[in-house]
Amino acid sequence: MKYEIDPEMPESLVRRDFIKKLSAASTAAWMAGAPQLVAGKGLEHPEAKADACIVLWLAGGMAAPETFDPKRYAPFKKGMEVKSVLSTFPSKPTVVDGINFCEGLQKIGSVMDRGTIIRSAVQPDLGSILHSRHQYHWHTGYVPPQTVACPHLGSWMTRVLGPQNDVMPPFINIGQRLEGVGEKEELKAFTTAGFFGSAYGPMNLPFPEEAAKSVRPPEGMTANRFANRDKLFRGLVENNPHREYASDHQQESLLRSMDNAYRLLSSEEREAFDITKEPEEVQKTYDTGRFGRGCLLARRLVENGARYVEVTTEYVPFFQWDTHNDGHTTVDRLHDEIDTPIAQLVLDLEERGLLDRTLVVVASEFSRDALMEGKPGSNANDQSRTRGDTMEELKAYGLHRHFTGGTSVLMFGGGVKKGSVYGKTADERPLIAVENPVSVTDMHATIMTAMGVSPKTEYLVEGRPFYVTEDGKGKAVEEVFS
Repeated sequence: MKYEIDPEMPESLVRRDFIKKLSAASTAAWMAGAPQLVAGKGLEHPEAKADACIVLWLAGGMAAPETFDPKRYAPFKKGMEVKSVLSTFPSKPTVVDGINFCEGLQKIGSVMDRGTIIRSAVQPDLGSILHSRHQYHWHTGYVPPQTVACPHLGSWMTRVLGPQNDVMPPFINIGQRLEGVGEKEELKAFTTAGFFGSAYGPMNLPFPEEAAKSVRPPEGMTANRFANRDKLFRGLVENNPHREYASDHQQESLLRSMDNAYRLLSSEEREAFDITKEPEEVQKTYDTGRFGRGCLLARRLVENGARYVEVTTEYVPFFQWDTHNDGHTTVDRLHDEIDTPIAQLVLDLEERGLLDRTLVVVASEFSRDALMEGKPGSNANDQSRTRGDTMEELKAYGLHRHFTGGTSVLMFGGGVKKGSVYGKTADERPLIAVENPVSVTDMHATIMTAMGVSPKTEYLVEGRPFYVTEDGKGKAVEEVFS
């Protein structure tokens, strides 16, 4: 199903129509039967290079020229021309000759000899650019809305590969609230197992410092009372008078997820959720904010057998990486929030002998530019809050527009080359990918190949084929692997 947007349609109506179609797909998934794996037809899974995957999601649109793909630098001067701005931070060398990052990311630069940077990731022009639509696309591999509820990348890994540890939740999502934030319904739409069912969905931990509470009975509740509550809840699901509104598959999946949760609460693995168990100095190193604490939690969870963990800087409209004004000042702060935790996570995994078998991916939904919305030829509406040909205030200094023509993805461990660059963007505007562009579909294929999942993996959903990469056409970028 191709979703066409009228470029003249107000953004509020685009969002409303989007939610309506997503809701219909979710309802259909709840009533659908069990998806069936399509075997045969020569399907062979590649040999796994990694057993676990950590995605570090810089939500809101990380500007590649202000982070991992520095361009010509122009410091702020009152009255300077907007068109003169490509990067608002100077370029600094990393530990690898020929690879530079922007100032403020020197610690990540110091571990670049353990990873590969893809500088030519591209996104489609989806018309009116909604962050949630692009995030849905990146996390599921499909442009929304679809006629089925698409599973998240983590749910695919959970379903195809199974858990590494039967007690540890295989898919854990850290740092994103799904209530009380803008576009919450759209965010919920892809933070799900879709047609696979609840048993393959994420455990959501919005605040990593409170994760330990989520794996303990409520304070003051006795073991017997907790067991009785679980029994009553199961009874409500099993004896639901409205069973006709949900398939047996979905209800059984919900019960399995409840069983898994109950088992975790009485296991030793629940200690992995408590970051205060770490030495004080380690906690201090990671404590740059929720994202930093989330990176520490992710390491502890992977150590204890989690299959897929995502840590996000959290998407809230016009916050964090969603820099429609005060861009330079905001990104300067964000450098401080991500630089130490990402580098330390890589070092900690390496020290524990886990990096080789853990794929770490640093990504965002798209890049940003000072002038261009979308990419060359796009008719997307300009959503920047800064206007004019010159900049009179510091708040106008930065990259405020959504750019889909080329962005960066960092990868560590999991069989990727060390100290390597793949792809390139232009040195002058428009900063589009000019060498080896990598689509979202091929990015998914690359991640799945590293995890030992064929990009052609197919399930039948209500008799129709559905693939782990769109139409099964994803091709891994083999050049990034050693």
